[in-house]
Amino acid sequence: MLDFGIANRNAIVCASSKGLGFGCADALAGAGVNVTMCARGGDVLRDAAKLIRDKHNVKVTEVVCDVTTDEGRAALLDATSDVDILVNNAGGPPPGDFRDWTRETWITALDANMLAAFSLIQAVIDPMIERKFGRIVNITSGSVKSPIPALGLSNGARAALTGFCAGLSRQVAEHNVTINGLLPGQFNTDRIESLIANSAKNDGRSPDDVRTSFEQATPAKRLGEIEEFGFACAWMCSAHSGFLTGQNILMDGGKFNSTL
Repeated sequence: MLDFGIANRNAIVCASSKGLGFGCADALAGAGVNVTMCARGGDVLRDAAKLIRDKHNVKVTEVVCDVTTDEGRAALLDATSDVDILVNNAGGPPPGDFRDWTRETWITALDANMLAAFSLIQAVIDPMIERKFGRIVNITSGSVKSPIPALGLSNGARAALTGFCAGLSRQVAEHNVTINGLLPGQFNTDRIESLIANSAKNDGRSPDDVRTSFEQATPAKRLGEIEEFGFACAWMCSAHSGFLTGQNILMDGGKFNSTL
């Protein structure tokens, strides 16, 4: 059995009641990590936590909160002692035309996809340095490497977080604290369903046709599964991954065409 060397560590996984966040929480719990999960929807979160708790012999704590608020982050941190692993995650802002966006629109996107992650990193990083172990993974988007025109809010906010962490990661690496980004392409999640529906509406096509076009545009000829994403997250959090830092790993089935 593959041993990631992080059994009995403590992790916070944001927005983990479903989708990619759930995949990460499940994979970390499978590696023996005690997991604190959070989401805004209480019933869905409690069901997800029970599923992981019943499946793995680890402590699972659920916190119903909005991680984009000061109160939500405080509740999350209060529920978790000695945070060894932080997985930042938040739903992406909606698609749209930049001509329609106000300052408030941008602040909402930045709160969710940059500032919330920054605040949590700020709260946990010094104790990680003191303990000589820390793993921080930011779930961002493939748009960090290849911007998506309709998702300008996401492009901007996630790129800002990525730029900040690129510098910070080099400052803390000597303490066995790593910061990396995990960049999803198109996965089978609720998020992709909303993008499919939006594309179908705008293009006058059926959702099935749009899904097929998404799949065919990817060299893997399919969308990703959350279990694959979760495994990659657990690997990045491994005790054996201390030499990996300041990187942004793209998981998109080969869709982004680059030699680097």
